[in-house]
This record gives sequence, C-alpha cells and structure tokens, in this order.
Amino acid sequence: MTGGNIERDELLTLLPHKGKMFLLSRILAYDTSERTLSAEYDITRDCLFYDPELGGVPAWVSFEFMAQSIGGLSGLSSRERGEPPKMGCILSISNMEIQKPLLKAGTTVRISVKQDCMVEGLFIFDCTVFLEGTEAAAAKLTVMDVNDLSVLTKGA
Repeated sequence: MTGGNIERDELLTLLPHKGKMFLLSRILAYDTSERTLSAEYDITRDCLFYDPELGGVPAWVSFEFMAQSIGGLSGLSSRERGEPPKMGCILSISNMEIQKPLLKAGTTVRISVKQDCMVEGLFIFDCTVFLEGTEAAAAKLTVMDVNDLSVLTKGA
C-alpha cells in the first residue's frame, strides 16, 4: 500500500513512542510493498535532545529519527494486517556519516528510509537525513520487531 500525509495525531497510533521521545512530525510518503518511507521532524527547543549551548540538536541523534521512521513503516505494515504496532529494537548502526554536525532549532529535517534486505527476522535499512535539501547524515540500521521484550533479556 502507498500513501502519505500522515500527521502527528495519527502517527501516535503507529509507534510505541510517547511524550518527548516521539520524534516524528509527519509522514510525507510511504510504500509498504517497496518498504520505503519519507518523514519529517521539526527541530524545536522542546526536543528531548535539544542542546541550548549549541542552539539545536547534535546530528548524531539522526539515528533515532531514522529508527522512528522505520518504526512508522512497521506500524503502517502492522495496521495493514490488522495488528497493533510492534516494539522495535535497533541492533546495529553502521556506516554512519555525518555531513552537518548540528540540526538547528527552527529547521525541519526530512528522513528517508528504504529496506535493503531481511535476514531471519532482521531488517536492514538504508537511511538518510536531509536538512534544507542537502544530506545531513546517512547510515545503515539493522532492526528487529519484538513482540515480547523478554526475548532481549533471556540468558542475561
């Protein structure tokens, strides 16, 4: 299924994140068959990661924007199947490159995620964050859906 223009209120039904940890403002476009999604986040002083000394959010936080965009895609896929959204877990972040070290308050970042492959329940996504039309950060995220969080602590 393809679509777009999902605003914050509806997004809250797709992701388990709440309060200040919720870091998406809107979904612009998605394709659950192609496993792609484009979203935005408005950088404000209310952001959990806002640093007043810097006047913005450090770009290393981009991995969380990427992960929540992947979560939005997962939530849309779950909704298509008539299931509730699943929890997700970031297993690794690789090849992270940061071109712009600061995401200033008052700007909007656009996040693009595309599933590269799936191996035994693990999903690998190519992710990019853009600021004012230019690439600010890029990474590969390996994630998994988790139905029961106790699987992450077995044997610990």
